[in-house]
Amino acid sequence: MNDIATLDAIALADLVRTNQVKPTELLDAAIDRAEKLNPQLNAIVTPMYDLARKAAEAPIDESAPFCGVPFLLKDLGAGYAGVRQTMGSTFVKDFVSPVDSALTARQKAAGLIIFGKTNTPEFGLLPTTEPALLGPARNAWNTDHSTGGSSGGSATAVAAGIVPMAHANDGGGSIRIPASCCGLFGLKPTRARNSHAPLMGDVMGGLVCEHAVTRTVRDSAALLDATAGPEPGDPYWAPPQQRPYIEEVGADPGHLRIAFARTTTNDVELHPDNIAAVEQTAKLCEELGHQVTEASPSITGEQLQQAFLNLWSSGNTYTIDTLAAVIGRTPSADQFEPLTWALYEEGKDVSASEYQDAIAQMHMMGRVVANFHNTYDLWLTPTLATPPPPIGHFDATPDNPEAGMDAARDYVPFTPLQNATGQPAMSVPLYWTEDGLPVGSHFVAPFGDEATLFRLAAQLEQARPWADKRPPVSAV
Repeated sequence: MNDIATLDAIALADLVRTNQVKPTELLDAAIDRAEKLNPQLNAIVTPMYDLARKAAEAPIDESAPFCGVPFLLKDLGAGYAGVRQTMGSTFVKDFVSPVDSALTARQKAAGLIIFGKTNTPEFGLLPTTEPALLGPARNAWNTDHSTGGSSGGSATAVAAGIVPMAHANDGGGSIRIPASCCGLFGLKPTRARNSHAPLMGDVMGGLVCEHAVTRTVRDSAALLDATAGPEPGDPYWAPPQQRPYIEEVGADPGHLRIAFARTTTNDVELHPDNIAAVEQTAKLCEELGHQVTEASPSITGEQLQQAFLNLWSSGNTYTIDTLAAVIGRTPSADQFEPLTWALYEEGKDVSASEYQDAIAQMHMMGRVVANFHNTYDLWLTPTLATPPPPIGHFDATPDNPEAGMDAARDYVPFTPLQNATGQPAMSVPLYWTEDGLPVGSHFVAPFGDEATLFRLAAQLEQARPWADKRPPVSAV
């Protein structure tokens, strides 16, 4: 069963489908790995073992793409009926989700056996996973360093081999950031590719998308095939895909026109390792026959920052006020981390006009970027400005509750733009520092074009395989 930890989710499902292993055996092995490794990683914060065993003992639907495969759900976003959903916050530490989200229902229908919820920062606000309520998740490559966030618990669990893939979501980079930090493949889909039903139409004006972090490209593609598509009543949805994404994996990407950047729009200085990573990736793309040119869309960091902050802070205020009404509790500063409360107060000061202007700015940026992609098929950047920082890097200070947000602006100069414009983007693990920390390369495609990303990702995966790289904290 130790060897099974090296397999991806598609391979595990094939073993179940051919009666070589039972779902209960896969689940017990995953739980054993979790029990062994979680004390070092703090990745799983809510075990769901009894629920999972009932699901694993049920009759198998062999047509399901991931029949019997163990899976973890991030403790933010997708709800699971009857299971607590803390969202990393003391304020709602006892909240129990009343329903399955549409995404969770589709994950179950795909055959996944959900056996736990993973660590997340309070309301997913920071690009690290260090909530005061639950304690920091720790990077399997070096436990003194951040997993990234806000899907850091899921990412470090996958990196360590507890599961081959896990749920993640992305409002400013929260799939791609932990994928970069933990040496995984992380794709943020096009806006509204996965539904937020039944409780939400969109989140923060469309900033937030749902999907996963995975070890292999094909798992990401097959999972998106299983979960994508609108639910009745959704306010809008992504352009329909032309064929299953799994068919894009291994398909010829052709000769792509790729623009790449090694500087930022907000004058943030990039770490030499992150520059080296993007330069090596650009060179690899050239070797694979693609045309690579240094260029970036003409969007200023200031334009993006103000619009994003207005949506981020007002969205945080809406989240807290809505949850307060649901649980019947009045929010107060002592129930939240300093940054969360500061953003809550800021969000109350965002006027209706400022909110509408932030939406308009997002749409204008989307048009600028769409025109950029008339010339270039993809845009390549570093995923992050630095390798994974030490735990505590984003902590608030006594005189500045927003010190973490200030640090975040310097750390994530590239990923929030795609949340504003709605484009699909991916972090690909092609580089490790001399100290053994992963550094991702970030590709952005036109709105609706996950297909090109999957085709290129599979080509890169074949050229520079990463799935067999194992961190010091690992099941194998």
